[in-house]
Amino acid sequence: MRTISRSNNRMMNEINVVPYIDVMLVLLVIFMVTAPLMNPSQIDLPQVGKSSPLAPAPLEVIIRKDTSLAMRDHAKGDKEISVSRENLIAILRARQGEQAKQAVVISADRNVRYEEVINVMNVLQQQQIKKVGLLTQLKSE
Repeated sequence: MRTISRSNNRMMNEINVVPYIDVMLVLLVIFMVTAPLMNPSQIDLPQVGKSSPLAPAPLEVIIRKDTSLAMRDHAKGDKEISVSRENLIAILRARQGEQAKQAVVISADRNVRYEEVINVMNVLQQQQIKKVGLLTQLKSE
């Protein structure tokens, strides 16, 4: 009987990492030698003549439960003034002439219909007011 011997032509499942370690050590030496030779860079910051003005305090349009409107100017204090839609439009036109970037915030009672809030937002949009926000209250737990 003859015995057939197989040759060991199997694939190797090991990785030879010695060349990788050699490359890493060479790179480490290069970085260690060149790092002290580099000068830290200077940052050239831009110069500003004067700061930008602060944004004016927002106007607050209040929608009450009975759908009546009120307005509060936070720049002039926290006094609430009852207004009609026509008065609101006139006041907003005057304010937009004075300060075009003044924001308007709508605060509505939680029991007010969504339609009333949309109507007020529509009036603000017709007056070309760009910054409109909704005022909310944090939930107390």
